[in-house]
Amino acid sequence: MKEALFEGLVIPAHPLALHESRTLDERQQRALTRYYLASGAGGVAVGVHTTQFEIRDKSINLFEPVLKLASEEVDKAALERPFIKIAGICGNTEQALAEAEIATGYGYDAGLVSMGGLVDWTEAKHLKRINQIAEQIPVFGFYLQPSVGGKVFSYEFWKQFVEIPGVIAIKIAPFNRYQTIDVVRAVCHSSRRDDIALYTGNDDNIINDLLTVYRFQVEGRPVEKRIVGGLLGHWAVWTRRAVELLEEIKSIRQDESLVSSWLTRNVEVTDSNAAFFDPAHYFQGCIAGIHEVLRRQGLLKGRWCINPQEELSPGQMEEIDRVYIDYPHLNDDEFVKRHLHKWLD
Repeated sequence: MKEALFEGLVIPAHPLALHESRTLDERQQRALTRYYLASGAGGVAVGVHTTQFEIRDKSINLFEPVLKLASEEVDKAALERPFIKIAGICGNTEQALAEAEIATGYGYDAGLVSMGGLVDWTEAKHLKRINQIAEQIPVFGFYLQPSVGGKVFSYEFWKQFVEIPGVIAIKIAPFNRYQTIDVVRAVCHSSRRDDIALYTGNDDNIINDLLTVYRFQVEGRPVEKRIVGGLLGHWAVWTRRAVELLEEIKSIRQDESLVSSWLTRNVEVTDSNAAFFDPAHYFQGCIAGIHEVLRRQGLLKGRWCINPQEELSPGQMEEIDRVYIDYPHLNDDEFVKRHLHKWLD
């Protein structure tokens, strides 16, 4: 599992399938997991933002059921390749530890630990929380952009974070080059640099993140580190193409003369992401945008979210139409069409 994690995996952030009544659609939920398995993804992240944080509300109570469904489908598939199950973990220390216990009970390999929503906490308090969680489940760290509830952390914070035993990976998603570099530099300077895999969550720069070699001087010698894979809501759609993309990037990473066409592809992916994730309206339509693509493919019956106010923003449908027309090579509609009937059985 560790070898695969460090080689680089496509890890979709798993959406939530609902009936029009906004209750769990178990059939479509299982079909989504089967889609990710069949697409060649290397894991799934369940109970994260894309799964909708409201699943934790006592009146909804879907956190444990969705973790259970995904785990059952992964185990049933009996893959002959590594597939990592990651549980989203959030909230104060007490809540996070309770969620970690549920995740380990269903055989999850790691917890993607959000530090969002705790903006008044000191960095020391955040580090203490991570230490406690890491004693219960391997931690996949998460640098979340401030515009959606995250917080800017200092380089000194990351230096201490990466020294925590039990931290096995970090999803870097501040949507900011300076803050991205802070994390990679801290890992390069760490005694645990070879024990931590780096994953992109920077939806605005996916391909560039995956192609870049980060190099820093550490005690007088160069140390290099790569962002090897992605854990992304964007990869919850067109997942088969994302797997093909990452495999192609792996095959040319050692090429010192990468052609400019890769920079163009980065723009194409970013432009598509903008249509799905709705940065024009401060990401208000991001979950609905993912759902709309999955609805078009038949993987969801509708765009319904737990919160009825979560819908496409004005003009977002037209933007999704546009990127479908402009970048037909990025979607995997034909792949889904061929196999959907099997996933829905």
